[in-house]
Amino acid sequence: MTIEINGIAHIQLTVAEPETSLPFWERLCHFFNMQTLISGEDVVYCIGARTGILVRGAPARTAEETFDQDHPGLHHLCFRAKSQHDVDDIFLFVRDQLQANIVHGPEQGTRFAPGYYSILFEDPGGIRIEVNYVPGKGHFDGEGRLANGGIGPASAYGEDGLTD
Repeated sequence: MTIEINGIAHIQLTVAEPETSLPFWERLCHFFNMQTLISGEDVVYCIGARTGILVRGAPARTAEETFDQDHPGLHHLCFRAKSQHDVDDIFLFVRDQLQANIVHGPEQGTRFAPGYYSILFEDPGGIRIEVNYVPGKGHFDGEGRLANGGIGPASAYGEDGLTD
């Protein structure tokens, strides 16, 4: 027996410098048409679009540590946009309004999925955030690896995309 889940209810992130990271995340979430449910000195929690993002300041004993995506734990998180145009608009917002560190601007990434289009940027503490758009059902449709008649799961992924 299996079930199909209904997405991810929320993600909680811990940041070293809440004074800069909380406003960044709240503005980003508001741009995503999410609303603030909790706003305190060391926490912000925004909800909407079937998503919740809670960001809190790190306790004093760990606040000096910096984010490293190669350490165990979160590598990055990725929001799915409804169109390629939305990815472009988000890029302009994070670049011009949030002055985010841009890892890469809008680019095709069809090596990852048919029609894959994404941006990658960082919050003030270095947490990587991706926004992508994949048309249709992605790997479950058309030329996708998991589509009817597709080539199936990849054995690896990296800069060259999904590989066997």
